[in-house]
Amino acid sequence: MQPLTKRQREVLDFLNEFIEGHGYAPSLNEIGRRFGLSSLATVHKHLTNLQDKGFIRRAWNRSRSLEVVTSPIGGSGHEIPLLGYVAAGSPIEAVITDETVSVPDFLVGQRDTYALRVRGSSMIDEQIRDGDIVVVEDRKTVKDGEMVIALLDGTEVTLKKLFREKNHVRLQPANDAIQPIIVNADTVQVQGVVVGVIRQY
Repeated sequence: MQPLTKRQREVLDFLNEFIEGHGYAPSLNEIGRRFGLSSLATVHKHLTNLQDKGFIRRAWNRSRSLEVVTSPIGGSGHEIPLLGYVAAGSPIEAVITDETVSVPDFLVGQRDTYALRVRGSSMIDEQIRDGDIVVVEDRKTVKDGEMVIALLDGTEVTLKKLFREKNHVRLQPANDAIQPIIVNADTVQVQGVVVGVIRQY
């Protein structure tokens, strides 16, 4: 199983907002109109993927019977350390806490995994918002374009996509209003790679 795609996260957010505003779930047609999807089969596929990943429940014999699950079903979940905050914006000082958070089993891989709470909106176009929790795999090797937790000058941490360019590293936000951070490669340490996002409603 994989974490939600960007579109699946958008659909899930719409479901939550619609149910909160109306008191009942949207129809397939209403979901299709919201995302400009003329094919109900495409809407059905998105909902099936969300259900398979444990984010929603549906009763097949009733209309508007969709229910959003706060934490994915299937397994008891896995407690991982919530180590503090990471900046989706300007880097902030690394702060360690002793909290834990329960995440779906499928987000916990072979390597050590931990969580960080996001501050800022620099990754908003990747559907990562202020207050979300990112699940991070403790991995130091990273491919260009992966979303990483980067430690700058040994003191400040930031959440960005990493790209290597000649003798420097570009830490790219997912927000057109925010400039990338460009630093010498030897001042950046990758602390981990983001493998999932948790939003608490």
